[in-house]
Amino acid sequence: MISPYLGEFAALATIHFLAVVAPGPDFAITVRQSLRFGLHAGIGTAIGIGAGISVHVIYTLLGVGALMHSTPWIMGLIEVLGGAYLLYIGCMFIRQARKSDPSGSIDSATDGGSSSFRQSLAIGFMTNATNPKATLFFLAIFTTIVSASTPLSVQIFYGSWMCLVNAIWFVLVSLAFTNPPIRIRFLRISHWFERLMGALLIIFSLRLLWGVGVSAVS
Repeated sequence: MISPYLGEFAALATIHFLAVVAPGPDFAITVRQSLRFGLHAGIGTAIGIGAGISVHVIYTLLGVGALMHSTPWIMGLIEVLGGAYLLYIGCMFIRQARKSDPSGSIDSATDGGSSSFRQSLAIGFMTNATNPKATLFFLAIFTTIVSASTPLSVQIFYGSWMCLVNAIWFVLVSLAFTNPPIRIRFLRISHWFERLMGALLIIFSLRLLWGVGVSAVS
């Protein structure tokens, strides 16, 4: 089924992987959750990010993405909501940094229990699902690389592949940052690191909201 579309799939998979490994909100969220709450929370975040991709895949395949792209005010609203969510998460990280224990002990951090896993799953899902950059990426990749004649079943395979790759990549990121020697080093400066992650998310959000404002004026 997939063999006639191997060239198309290879191009899509390569571009998608390069986009995934580039640091962004998903990376910042995964690293922060992994360092603060441990491996279970990091994996929950990674799975949530992978699941969040499915939102973009579904509305793209249903043709809703094209409608959003052709209707500027809908796209603008999505960008504002996505920027506002990243701004909220960034501010939350900075507030919580004041409560971090700078002792550098793994035992002093909340280890990944079921509650933090569920919360991390939700955070990962919302971070990706509300990211308008992901919306634009999927619109671009499905309109420039994927042929209109590609069967829906093959396009669903493409989307499932991207969900899986996102989840696996960020699980690997979580595994790297929950390695005890690495985690201990970061926990020693956890209050500063959380502020840095929060500041990065705020910068992402402000750049996004600024772009919306400029587009509205022009």
